[in-house]
Amino acid sequence: MVYLSVVVPCFNEGEVIDAFHAALISALEPTRETFEICYVDDGSSDNTLDLLRALAETDPRVRYTSFSRNFGKEPGMLAGLRMSKGDSVVIMDADLQHPPELIPRMLELHGHGYDQVIAQRDRAGEGAVRSAFSKTYYRLVRRAMEVEVIDGAGDFRLLSRRAVDSVLSLPESNRFSKGLFSWIGFDTVSFTYQNVERAAGESKWGGKRLLNYGIDGLISFNSRPLRLAIHTGLWLFVSALVYALWIVVSSVMDGVDTPGYATLLCAIVALAGVQLATLGVVGEYVGRIYHEAKRRPHYVVRETDETAESFTSAPRLASAAVQGRPQS
Repeated sequence: MVYLSVVVPCFNEGEVIDAFHAALISALEPTRETFEICYVDDGSSDNTLDLLRALAETDPRVRYTSFSRNFGKEPGMLAGLRMSKGDSVVIMDADLQHPPELIPRMLELHGHGYDQVIAQRDRAGEGAVRSAFSKTYYRLVRRAMEVEVIDGAGDFRLLSRRAVDSVLSLPESNRFSKGLFSWIGFDTVSFTYQNVERAAGESKWGGKRLLNYGIDGLISFNSRPLRLAIHTGLWLFVSALVYALWIVVSSVMDGVDTPGYATLLCAIVALAGVQLATLGVVGEYVGRIYHEAKRRPHYVVRETDETAESFTSAPRLASAAVQGRPQS
C-alpha cells in the first residue's frame, strides 16, 4: 500500500527536473514511508518527457503521464490526482519554488487529523507592482467569491485520500482548483514559508495568463458579476429618470434651452459602454455553459510509463484519449 503520492505537473522543466527529483528523493526517503512520484508532462516542447522516461526506467517509484499537447496546469493536476494511489497526496511544482523539504512537516500536520495542509508562501522578493495587484485581487476575491481563497495559498498542499476523492468527484470542465480545494471543505491547516526563486528556466505565468486565471476564479464560484450588471443597469435607469424629470422641470420654468450635444454624447457613450460590458459578462457565462455542455475530455494522453514501450516503438499515427479512466 502506498502511503504518499507526490503529484508534479511539468511543462518545459527540462533544465530543473533532475535537480528537483534529487531534492524530492532526499526529502522523502528519511520519512521511511512508501511513496510514489506521479509526474505529468503537459505537452512539453523540450526534453522533459525524455527525462521522465529515464527516471521511470531507473526508479520504480516514478510514474508519469504525457499529454498530446499543452492543456494547462489544471488538467495536469487533475491527471496527477487520478494517477495517485496514496493515502495522502502532495501537489507541487517542479521548479523548486515549492521546497520538497517541507513535505515532512506537511505529513506531520496530516498525522494530527487534517485533511488539507496548505503551504502558504509569503511575498518576499516579489515585485511591488505584482504584489500590489495580487493583494488587491485577493481582497476582491474574499468579497465576491462564495468560497474562501487565502492570499499566498497556491497549489502546494497535501490532501487526504477522501479529500482527493471529493475533488475527483466534481465533474466540471472549467476547473479552478484553488476554489475547488476550498469548496470541498474538511479540516484544513496552513503554515507560511519563505518565497523561493525558480531554480532554472522561466515562469510560465505571465501577466496575461495570470489575469485570465484570476477571471476564471472570479466567475467559476459566483454569479455576482451578473447581479452587478443588473444593479448597474437599475442605477443608470434611475439616474436617467431623475435627469429626465430635471429637464422637464427646467423646460417648464425657464423654457426650452439649446440641446446639449456634449451631454447627449456622453450619455450615449456611457450607456453603450455599460451595455457592452454587461453583454461581455453574460457572454462569459454562456460560453462556460457551452463548454460544459460539449463534455470534452480534460486532456488527451500521448503515453504513460505503462505504455511507453508500445508508443515509442510504433509510429505515432494517433494519440490515445483518456479522460474518465484513472491511471493505474
